[in-house]
Amino acid sequence: METRINVSAVDHKAIEAMVGIEKYIAQSGLDGKLYELIKTRASQINGCAHCLNMHTRDAMKIGETAQRLFLLDAWRETDLFTEKERAALALTESMTLIAKDQVPDEIYNEAAKHLTEKELVAVIMAVVAINGWNRIAITTRTPLD
Repeated sequence: METRINVSAVDHKAIEAMVGIEKYIAQSGLDGKLYELIKTRASQINGCAHCLNMHTRDAMKIGETAQRLFLLDAWRETDLFTEKERAALALTESMTLIAKDQVPDEIYNEAAKHLTEKELVAVIMAVVAINGWNRIAITTRTPLD
């Protein structure tokens, strides 16, 4: 598959805008493993090979297990994920598939129950960021690193 366009090479300011969101998330205090789970789950839904390749490797570098990554797309069927992670993953899926059913109250309320307000904002921004990155990578056909 041939890359269509290199956004950063054409206008680095476009990528800087996305990096600004990443900087916010990094300073927010959001747990790194949870952030990698969010990025990986959204990338699975969106079918973004570039981001899946990157974020599964990043997750394993910070101690995430291969088992949890292999079973991430079936997280509801295992007891490998904490209630907090499950709530964040449900919100991730709902936000990623927002055109299907908006974000139902029960999903939002469950996330709000298990996350502090600051964590909830960080999770929302994390989902926004990875969905943006996925759309850039898929549209431009960004190759695997």
